[in-house]
Amino acid sequence: MSAKILDGKATAATIKEELRQIVIKMAVRPGLGTILVGQDPGSHSYVAGKHKDCAEVGINSIRIDLPATASQDDVLAAIKDLNNSNECTGYIVQLPIPKGIKTNLILEAIDPDKDADGLHPLNLGKLVIGEKAPLPCTPRGIVELLHRYAISTLGKEVVVMGRGLTVGRPLGLLLSQRGSDATVTMTHTKTTEIASHTKRADIIVAAIGSPHFLRADMIKTGAVILDVGITRTNVGLLGDVHPDIADVASFIAPMPGGVGPMTRAMLLSNVVEMAQRN
Repeated sequence: MSAKILDGKATAATIKEELRQIVIKMAVRPGLGTILVGQDPGSHSYVAGKHKDCAEVGINSIRIDLPATASQDDVLAAIKDLNNSNECTGYIVQLPIPKGIKTNLILEAIDPDKDADGLHPLNLGKLVIGEKAPLPCTPRGIVELLHRYAISTLGKEVVVMGRGLTVGRPLGLLLSQRGSDATVTMTHTKTTEIASHTKRADIIVAAIGSPHFLRADMIKTGAVILDVGITRTNVGLLGDVHPDIADVASFIAPMPGGVGPMTRAMLLSNVVEMAQRN
């Protein structure tokens, strides 16, 4: 078996064109803001990509870059500016934040109605109870990518590897909601015999940041695999999924080119939807 590729880059391009057509007809252009603290090259590249996406879709962008020496109060001041900005429809604080700054305090300071990442505690709480709110971008991107390839989650066994705030935990909630209706198992660093879970899964989302951890002998034939993990090594960026998976899986969302572009597309979708509600 040679796995088919879940092409997040091509799918995201289609979504961006759909959004561009919506934005053209809007009386007021949406505006995306970003707050970036420090000099992490991955974060800088990611934020630059988001603003490039905005230009392609017709969304205004507001970029606030703070030095690595910025204090927690400096970040909170930038958040207050965007909370009060009429030009900013929604915004994100790029994670991770440098040590010494409390991530939860920063996320709680964001206006929930401008929370383009869907990570404010109020919005995560709405996800728990199934109330409409901005969704975390990577989980939303994963579900949308599966939908665009007509891969049903109804009644499927899904293993989410990793319990992080941005992917694992919200994805488990999203996939188990009515409409997705998957049976979700979440594995983590304390899970014993991980392969006993992954071998029975119809769909596996690997988001643990451990290079090439998930191998062909850990999955069943025909499983759908989505690689979300990213680790910087001396040979470049590596995902969580070993290349030998392609001989066993039916579909693979690779890293890069799979879930990453979908995350960026869903950020734009969140901002446009926020603007439509105003």
